[in-house]
This record gives sequence, structure tokens and C-alpha cells, in this order.
Amino acid sequence: MKHKLLKSSTIIAVSLTLAGEGIAAGVTEWNVSLWGKRRAFTEHVERLAELLDEKTNGEFVLNLSYGGLSKNRENLDGISVGAFEMAQFCAGYHPDKNPSITVLELPFLGVTSLEQEVEVSMAVYQSQAAIDDLARWNATLLMPSPLPQYNIIGKGDAPQTLADFEGMAVRATGGVGRALAAVGAVPTSMSATEVRQALDSGVVSAVAFAPHAHMSFGTIESATWWTTNLNPGTVNCPVVVNTDALNDLSDDNREALLGSVDESLDYYVENYNNKTMAAWGPALDERNIERITYSEEALAAFREAVAGPAAAAWIEENSARGLPAQELYDLVIETINK
Repeated sequence: MKHKLLKSSTIIAVSLTLAGEGIAAGVTEWNVSLWGKRRAFTEHVERLAELLDEKTNGEFVLNLSYGGLSKNRENLDGISVGAFEMAQFCAGYHPDKNPSITVLELPFLGVTSLEQEVEVSMAVYQSQAAIDDLARWNATLLMPSPLPQYNIIGKGDAPQTLADFEGMAVRATGGVGRALAAVGAVPTSMSATEVRQALDSGVVSAVAFAPHAHMSFGTIESATWWTTNLNPGTVNCPVVVNTDALNDLSDDNREALLGSVDESLDYYVENYNNKTMAAWGPALDERNIERITYSEEALAAFREAVAGPAAAAWIEENSARGLPAQELYDLVIETINK
């Protein structure tokens, strides 16, 4: 599948450090701000680095840093000032800074696969509203980090019914947090790197993550239960580039970068589907984690109570910001339905 990259109209000259720090003269080096450790969530960036090295014979280098350049919640700020050339972040970390793409975090949108998540994300990323929104931060959206629907892992008494979430402190952001609030949970936002300690110490009783993150950040190690089919939504975590740095690339390097997005995403999806998900079930079994499955009737009532009101509230709030919120929401639904 082919995905067009967005172009921003913001062009400001920027100087790149190309030599003198272990990089040969004539080699373009980009610093990339990630966090945590290498995991399924970052495999498209890892693959992108490999492809650029191959296609340019080592003349375009991505220097991937896991936490060494910036805190994850500050990556967009770092991009805006040119502190590094590429970064990954999640929309729900600072919705006021990137309201256009938070439409992708609304609960119960109906996305059923990682492939579909890619298509829906790229449709929004290509919209003029998203282009203009991210241009305020001198950022160009490069590609999403598609994640499956979130589910909840926790300690203590398992919520056998949705009513059992009443009063439960759950680490959850964006639309997932709004969905859980609708059944009485208390959503708490914190960085992924802080979650294990919060669960172990009792600051939260449960955590909403995709499977790879439960394994990568260790929440699976202290959990006693897991919801198999709550599926309240997911988060949207784009990879962005500094627009000045993108415009400063040579034609060959720009072509190598943009021409590697599809293959990087395809690699990511294949890895997540065939490796991460294959490891998830056995990981639960090894730790004797109880699986909680809710009835379709309960889930239907949950969706009905949450989806419509959340979408309406998002449209009203972001229309007031001056965004074409209804059009963005319609774009998402149309892309899913097609």
C-alpha cells in the first residue's frame, strides 16, 4: 500500500550538524528522539534507519536515541525548536498542542486491524487541518505507529462486570480514558515509563496499554487479570520530522526517506501481528493471569453510552478551537467504512 507524505508550507532555513562528531564529511545525520527501549512500537523507525543506510550507502544516518534527547512528552517541543530532526510522540500526551489528530483517539471508532489503523491515520495526516495544526510546531507528519485496541491489565479484585470499574484508578489517556470514565473508573495520565512503579505502589490499580507495552514496561509482571475484549479505543502516536530539516535534505535523501515509509510500516505491522501477538497469550499463561471476557450485551451498552457522546463533545470542543472538527470526524468514519 502507498501512503503520501504531507508537505508543510513553512520553510525556514536551518543548519544541520553533518560532520565533526563521528560522522564523515558529506554524511547527513539526523537525531531521532524515542523513549523506553526498542520494542514493537519502534520497529518502523528501526527499519527506516536500516533502509536509509542501505539506499544511501551510509550517507543518510538516523541516530536513534531512547530517552537520551528528550522526555517523551516534550518531543514535539524539541521538534519545534530543531533540537532533533525526528521524533515519536502520542497525541494524548498534549491534546491542546495537536488537537487535529486526537480525533484518532476517540473511543469505539470501529477500527479492526493495524492495516486499517494505518489507512485511517494517514487519511487524517494528509488533511489540511492536520498539516496546518502540526505546522505550528514546525513539524511534518511522517507516519503513524499503529496500535491495536487497548485492554486493561490490573492487580487485585478483577472487574467481572463493567460496574466493577467504579472508582478504580486506571492509567489511561485520550479517548480510552474518557471511555473508562463513563463506567466510573478514574483515568490517570502518566508517562509509560512511570506506569510500572505506579501499579506496584498502588497509585493505580490497572493500566490501559496495547500488549507490547504491557510486556515492554513490565505491567504484566505484577498483574493478576487482563480484559480480553473491552477494546475501548487506542492511542495515536505519530513519527514527525522537523520541517526545516526535511526541506534542507538533498533530493536523493528526501526521496530515500519518503520512499521508505511504506516498507517501514509494512515491516512494523508484520512484526506486531506475527511476533508480538503470538507471544502475548503464552506470556499471560506463564504468569497465571486471569482473562476477563465481557458479554456482547454489556459491551454494546458500553459502546452506546460512550461513542456518540464522546464524538459529539470532541466535535463541539474542537470546532470552538477553529478546527473543521466535523469534517475530520467524518473523514475518519468514511475511511473506516470504505
